[in-house]
Amino acid sequence: MAFRLRFRRRSGTGAPPGSLVADPAAPVPQISFIAYGRDRFEERALDSAAEVAAVVGSFPVVWINVDGLGDAETVRAVGAAFGLHPLALEDVLNTHQRAKVEPYPGILFTVARMLRLGEKGVDNEQVSYFLGQGFLVTFQEGRPGDVFEPVRARLRSPLSPLRELGADMLLYALVDAVVDHYFPILEGLGERLDAIEDRILSHEGSAALRDLRILKRDLLELRRAAWPLRDAVQSLLRESTPLVHEETRLFLRDCHDHAAQILDLTETDRELAANLMDLYHAEAGQRLNEVMKVLTLIATIFMPLSFIASVYGMNFDTTRSPWNMPELKWVWGYPFALGLMAAVAGGLLFYFRKKGWFGRKSLS
Repeated sequence: MAFRLRFRRRSGTGAPPGSLVADPAAPVPQISFIAYGRDRFEERALDSAAEVAAVVGSFPVVWINVDGLGDAETVRAVGAAFGLHPLALEDVLNTHQRAKVEPYPGILFTVARMLRLGEKGVDNEQVSYFLGQGFLVTFQEGRPGDVFEPVRARLRSPLSPLRELGADMLLYALVDAVVDHYFPILEGLGERLDAIEDRILSHEGSAALRDLRILKRDLLELRRAAWPLRDAVQSLLRESTPLVHEETRLFLRDCHDHAAQILDLTETDRELAANLMDLYHAEAGQRLNEVMKVLTLIATIFMPLSFIASVYGMNFDTTRSPWNMPELKWVWGYPFALGLMAAVAGGLLFYFRKKGWFGRKSLS
């Protein structure tokens, strides 16, 4: 079964560029506001998008996070407050984007895929970042929770070096949080991979094969997110823009190394999953061969026994000729026939064992 990325574009065919159409099933947007400087910090929720314009430029760094994309007007209002390009806002609402970096006048637009490991597998969510002079705006699809809480905790600490740096370092911290969260997902998938290998070697059967297929789908989802994410971090590292300072690029280089390591581990796990699939089929084929070998040995042993039984069941009239099976009149005829069958069967078993076709020398 092939697993493909399925999506439906919100704006209709032929719609003008920059059309904003929200998913009616998406959560209602919730806007949070974090602003800080060297000695100042403020964090609160905003009741509406109209309050966003009032906080622009109020602190050295302003971070606006929109959680939920169910209202296109809210997205449009937040974009208008910061001068975000309509084409980029259209990509925000079309949540099938690959990780990427796109420069706009005065704005650096970045998309990443935020992954979390849930009960039903890997949960994939789009996060959009808009970096400007002194501000960072992020849009999330609005699924419960995110991976940014450690960054928020660092910002709340007065002693955090992050409070003394610009919005580009905040962008790095949030992207790095997304990248680093891939590692526990890989660890969880690796543990599942080891458990499935033990089950296959224990001849558990089709249940292990089903779980292996689900795991391969999750690894494909992880690879589909990790590959462009590595390229996006590399673009951030090399993008020639005054919005990203040289000091931040040093940290982005480390983030790029992590992204490359994640991709390498993902490819390794995918190869291991493919090998386990081959191992399962090899084990199934070997078990089938063992069954067929046993059935063949049984059939081979009973062939001469059936021949002997059929000979003594031909019902020749012994009164017509002395050659018509005279042993039928023999008092030991029946024990002789059974003994002959036992001797033939025993001889065949001895021969098969000596050849190594069953027993200790049996081929596995």
